[in-house]
Amino acid sequence: MEQETEKVDKEITTVSPAAQHVVGDNSDMQSVKEEVKKQFWLSAPLIGVSLLQYSLQVISVMFVGHLGSLPLSAASIATSFASVTGFTFLMGTASALETLCGQSYGAKMYGKLGIYMQRAMFVLLILSIPLSIIWTYTETILVFVHQDKSIANLAGSYAQYMIPSIFAYALLQCLNRFLQTQNNVFPVFVCSGITTCLHVLLCWVLVLKTGLGHKGAALAISVSYWLNVILLSCYVKFSSCCSQTWTGFSIEALSHIPAFMKLGFPSAVMVCLELWSFELLVLLSGLLPNPVLETSTLSICLNTSLTLWMIPVGLGGTASTRISNELGAGNPKGAKLAVRVVVAIVIVEGIMMGSILLGVRNKLGYAFSSDPKVISYVASMIPIVAAGNFLDGFQCVLSGVARGCGWQKIGACVNLGSYYLVGVPLGLLLGFHLHLGGRGLWLGIVTALVVQVMSLSIITLVTNWDQEAMKAKDRVGSSNNEFREAEASII
Repeated sequence: MEQETEKVDKEITTVSPAAQHVVGDNSDMQSVKEEVKKQFWLSAPLIGVSLLQYSLQVISVMFVGHLGSLPLSAASIATSFASVTGFTFLMGTASALETLCGQSYGAKMYGKLGIYMQRAMFVLLILSIPLSIIWTYTETILVFVHQDKSIANLAGSYAQYMIPSIFAYALLQCLNRFLQTQNNVFPVFVCSGITTCLHVLLCWVLVLKTGLGHKGAALAISVSYWLNVILLSCYVKFSSCCSQTWTGFSIEALSHIPAFMKLGFPSAVMVCLELWSFELLVLLSGLLPNPVLETSTLSICLNTSLTLWMIPVGLGGTASTRISNELGAGNPKGAKLAVRVVVAIVIVEGIMMGSILLGVRNKLGYAFSSDPKVISYVASMIPIVAAGNFLDGFQCVLSGVARGCGWQKIGACVNLGSYYLVGVPLGLLLGFHLHLGGRGLWLGIVTALVVQVMSLSIITLVTNWDQEAMKAKDRVGSSNNEFREAEASII
């Protein structure tokens, strides 16, 4: 551990000119070094958590792939359907905790974190009920949108066996945010790692040994998510690290639900609008000439982008945690420094990942297909994907800034305009009317990212951080009054 810390210290002392420009030449470099260290120890486990928890669904689909092309297609469609109609919405709603818990932790009002988490759990479990009903009718919905009936049938049963996972996922997202906002993410990483390792064994047994087939893969997802919830719950319950933030169940968690949803609903919209546009990209590719080639290529590009996206997702979580903590502590200068540092980090990350993508552009297709046309098409798409990945890193970090400050409504409006007033219409124009095909569709999304990044950058640049610190103080103070009212009513 000490050697790793020394290594980080050495890396911090050699800041690139570009990073120095972002951080600011007149900044106290000692403060910068301390901030980089904090963000490194926070972001590294968060990136690992994002990759590990995302991999559960990927591993299940990979096992189903050994059963044949039909089950593979069904599992892939069911996974996308579950993400669009369930997981994405719950993940977004839980993001409200990044504002509430993060600012309360910074203000040292530790007891509120447990109340906020319980409130979020209650809300997300209630929301999971109608979402699970939607999953029950997956086959009917897929047939209605003209999917192949045999694929829809298997996808429907796959989604039904995943229904228990949506309730576990709701609790898991709350536990993740509860610990993340306390800068206590290593236990989340460990629990996710244990769950992922056991998930591989579970898939092997349920898919290949019990005869459950594709249903076993879906059931394995449900079991693994619940296992992760149990592991993290035990940690929160018995660890001394959570003794101040978790004080047991409270009836207070069932009050002030509308106040939570004022942040929760815009948070969900903010996340859903972006991720839905990428899923729409693949669906639209099926309407292009030579749909098999277009869909296969865009699916490969999308899966590659989603995997790389987990890195800036971790950085975005780091940004929201650091900024919400500093604002809650009444330290606007610290929040501003955190923004500058995380932007410098994401510049370096974007350049590195873009260089790697361009370096393997002619080889990447072989990992997914043996069709020369697909491999060639993927190679031609990689420069566009690399540009999108670079911009996506910026938007993840700036969206994290928005969550840390409580700007979810602003973020939702920015995403609506960027993707559905600019990106998707432009993609349709380029892809269908100008006959650029899949390249045109992806260029539309890249343009949306440009608009999104520019909008969020302007908002961040003109931010009055002293005023944001006052807003955080008011938000924490308002919730403190809620506690006093609850205590008075009990007396």
